[in-house]
Amino acid sequence: MILHAVFHEGRDANLPCLVWVHGFLGNRKEWETFSEHFTDWPQLFIDLPGHGKSADITAEGFAQVDKLLRNTLLSYNILSYWLIGYSLGGRVAMYHACQLENSGLCGLIVEGSHPGLTDETARRERKSSDQQWAQRLRTQPLKEVLNDWYHQAVFQSLNDQQRASLIAQRSQNNAQSLAAMLEATSLGNQPDLKATLKQLPLPFYYFCGERDEKFRAVATSLELSPQLITAAGHNAHRENPIAFTACLLNLLRKPIEETP
Repeated sequence: MILHAVFHEGRDANLPCLVWVHGFLGNRKEWETFSEHFTDWPQLFIDLPGHGKSADITAEGFAQVDKLLRNTLLSYNILSYWLIGYSLGGRVAMYHACQLENSGLCGLIVEGSHPGLTDETARRERKSSDQQWAQRLRTQPLKEVLNDWYHQAVFQSLNDQQRASLIAQRSQNNAQSLAAMLEATSLGNQPDLKATLKQLPLPFYYFCGERDEKFRAVATSLELSPQLITAAGHNAHRENPIAFTACLLNLLRKPIEETP
C-alpha cells in the first residue's frame, strides 16, 4: 500500500526530490501552493494517512506511517530526496531520518515540530489529551472541535480571519479518519528522537515563526539555531509564505560543503 501523492518533474533531474509532508488536519495542497517557487527540483506532495485522498488509509503508529512513506517513495522511484515537514509532517520526517534505512535522504527540514517527550508523565498526559480530542472528533460537530483546536495557545498568533479560514478548509476532512490518525501519531506515542537527531550525518534545518516561543525553545533543545520566519507564529509557512519560501530557497541552494 502507498499514500496518495502528486509528483512534479523538475527542470534539473540531477537534483534531489523535495518531498513535502503536511501537518495534522492538512493535506498535500497545503504545500502545492509553494511548488512554483521550486521548479528546478522534482517534487512529491503526499497525503498522510487519514488526510486528503489518503483518508481511507489507516496506520497504527509511526513505524507504519514510515513504511507507507518508504513504499510511496519507491513507487515513484525517488532514491535521492529532501524531506520538508510541518508539525506532524515534521515529526514523521524526523522519525524517518532516525531510521537506518534512509540512505537516499539528503537533508531534513522541519517546521514547528517536536522531537519527542522524555518524561513519562508528560507522555501519558499528552496521550490522554490526544485521546480526548479524538473522542471529540468522533462525537461532536467538526467545526465546533476545530474552533476549539485553533484557540489553543500554540495558535495564539492567528487573527480571527486566519482562524476562520483554517476552520473552513479543515472542515472538509473526515473526522473519524482524523481521530484515528491523531491517536496513532500522538506525541505520547512518539519515540524520543533527540539523541539521534543531534548525530544525524546530513543537513538538518529547523524552521519556526519568530512568535512561536514554544518551538523556538525546541530548536534550542536540539542544539540548532532556528531559521526564524518573521511576522509568523506556529504555522509560519502559511502566515508568511514569502519569507518562508525565501529562507528555504536559500538553504536548498547552498553548496554541499556549506551545509552543517
